[in-house]
Amino acid sequence: MGKWKDKARTLVQLAFTALTNGYAAGFAQGRIFRGSSKFVCVPGLSCYSCPGALGACPIGSLQAVITSREHKFTFYIVGFLLLFGALFGRLICGWLCPFGLVQDLLDKIPFRKKLRALPGDRWLRYLKYVILAGFVLVLPLTVLDIVGQGQPWFCKYICPSGTLFAGIPLIASNPPLRAALGWLFTWKTAILIVLIVLSVIVYRPFCRYLCPLGAIYGLFNPAALYRFRIDADRCTQCGACQKACKLDIAVYRTPNSPECIRCGDCKRVCPHDAIGNVNLLRSIPRKRTRGDRMG
Repeated sequence: MGKWKDKARTLVQLAFTALTNGYAAGFAQGRIFRGSSKFVCVPGLSCYSCPGALGACPIGSLQAVITSREHKFTFYIVGFLLLFGALFGRLICGWLCPFGLVQDLLDKIPFRKKLRALPGDRWLRYLKYVILAGFVLVLPLTVLDIVGQGQPWFCKYICPSGTLFAGIPLIASNPPLRAALGWLFTWKTAILIVLIVLSVIVYRPFCRYLCPLGAIYGLFNPAALYRFRIDADRCTQCGACQKACKLDIAVYRTPNSPECIRCGDCKRVCPHDAIGNVNLLRSIPRKRTRGDRMG
C-alpha cells in the first residue's frame, strides 16, 4: 500500500506538470506560449518563459508587478498565495510543483551514501527566508534603473527551475540566443548543476534551503486547512516517523513544521496509526490529539 501511495504522488506530480507545462508546440518551435491563460497563476514554480508553460509562476508574477513603475502591490497575486497557503500549506510543494518532481526523481538515483541533511542544515533552512525577503522583495523594490524600474532578482539570478524549464529549452531551439549567451546563463547553469548533484545526495536541497515559494507556503503549515495532528493516546514517540521522513522532521513533536511537504511517508510508517490530518472531510477528534499548538 505504501509503494502504491508513493507512486500515486508521483503520478499526480507528473499529471500536474503536464497540465501546467503541456504546450508541446512551444517546445517544438522554441516559442513562449502567450495565450490568455498566461495571466493565471499556478500554485508551484512554473516559469513564464518556459515554452510549454500555460500559466504563470506566482513568484515571477509578484516580481513582475513590484519591479514595474506603475504598480508596487498586487491584490491578485498576494490573495492567490494567501488562499493556497491557507488551504494546503506546503502540500503544494510535495504534490504540485514541477521542480519538486525533478528533485524527487533525482533522489531515486542510487548513491553510495545518501545524506539526511547538509552540514549546517539548522541554519541553512533560514536561507530561503533571506532569499524571499532580499531577492524577491527588497532588492526588486529598492535597486532601480534610471527610469525607476527594478529587476526580478530571484528569477534572473537564482531560480534553477527557470533555467531548466525555460532557459535551456529556449537556447536549444534558438541559435541566435546561443550566440548571445553570457556570464549570467553560465552562473545560473552552475546553480542548476550544483542542485542536480546535491539532489542525488540529499533530499530536495532547493526546497529545504532556497525556495522562496516554499518559504511562503511553509508559514501556513501550522494553520492550513490541511494539516497534521498527532493522536496523543496512540503515539509512543518511537521515532519511526522521523526515520521515514526524508526531510528529517520529528513529526511526533512538530507535525506541522514549516519544512514538511506533506508527502505522507510518516503517516504510512507509523506503527500505531497516530498521525492523522485535518481537512474538510476528515479529522482526528481534538480531545485525543496534540499538534495544533506544537505545529
